[in-house]
Amino acid sequence: MKIGFVINDFEREKPGYTTTRLALEAMRRGHEVRYVPVTRFSRGSDDRLGAHASFVPPDAIDGPDEMLEAVRQAPARRGALDDLDVLMLRNDPADDFPDRPWARLAPLNFARFAMEAGVLVLNDPDGLLRNVNKLSLEHYPQAIRPRSLISRDIDEIMSFCADHPGGSVLKPLAGSGGRKVFFVREEDHPNLKQIIRAILNDGYLLAQEVVPEAAEGDVRVMLMNGDMLEVGGKAALMRRRPAEGETRSNIRQGATAEKVEVSDAIRSIVEQLRPRIVADGLFLVGIDVAGSKLLEVNVFSPGGLGSIHRVVGVDFAPAIIDSMERKVRHRQSGYPWPNAFLNTI
Repeated sequence: MKIGFVINDFEREKPGYTTTRLALEAMRRGHEVRYVPVTRFSRGSDDRLGAHASFVPPDAIDGPDEMLEAVRQAPARRGALDDLDVLMLRNDPADDFPDRPWARLAPLNFARFAMEAGVLVLNDPDGLLRNVNKLSLEHYPQAIRPRSLISRDIDEIMSFCADHPGGSVLKPLAGSGGRKVFFVREEDHPNLKQIIRAILNDGYLLAQEVVPEAAEGDVRVMLMNGDMLEVGGKAALMRRRPAEGETRSNIRQGATAEKVEVSDAIRSIVEQLRPRIVADGLFLVGIDVAGSKLLEVNVFSPGGLGSIHRVVGVDFAPAIIDSMERKVRHRQSGYPWPNAFLNTI
């Protein structure tokens, strides 16, 4: 199987990242792995999709550090991408938003050409476009969402915060990794306008009521094919406990991973999400939950497999590669399966 992983750039890749773990597992099985930064796509007059991709050397399987260093040192080679079996979109558009906004959605457009050439694209690019920012939360049942407001009107946002004296969470509608996320208490209201203006520099603002259970951190749950990712009766999830003095639960912001059991509320949320996730062809998804409320649905480069492995004691990367192999076998059967359908079986 030939797999291409689309990334933002090599400088941001780390040995513990989910992408690295998936690439290493694929390499151990003898699959050919290529890394494709978002800046290296091309399409010529022959209508073939190409890229200057970095091929992982076949012997670079000693560990994540060695594999990632090997692919960084490998010279980029120009070649077609329509010979791939799988193109996996693991770039995060939010990472490109500040410095090169033109690169945010470019990979999705190139990925469509790959789909037309018969390449299985994970997650489905059209489904990703329908979930390109946190506005997609509004499509899910109201009962599982915190009360929220999406606006650029400062007075309207301040009124929302005043109506929630227990606290509000303010963040950009497009973003990830905990950047520009503010927990606003009543005593913070004298500085509220400055906080709002800082977020509005990035576009629309999302305000959410504070979910009381979020004080202990949120729970990251990994979904695959529309269901909770499970191996041997153990689910891929972890509690992300914020660092002391911090309100954000992102691992990037210093949160620590802890073991947590699957609650009835989590299973209910997953069940209510499944129809839309399947309809959008979203193969690998990470959701963030606090209590009985859904805080975020992460469809671009959802991560956390390394931390989950440490706290659960299960490496979930093999199950993901198993699923990819099964999808490729379906594609090779000759039946014209739609890309979005293959993404969720």
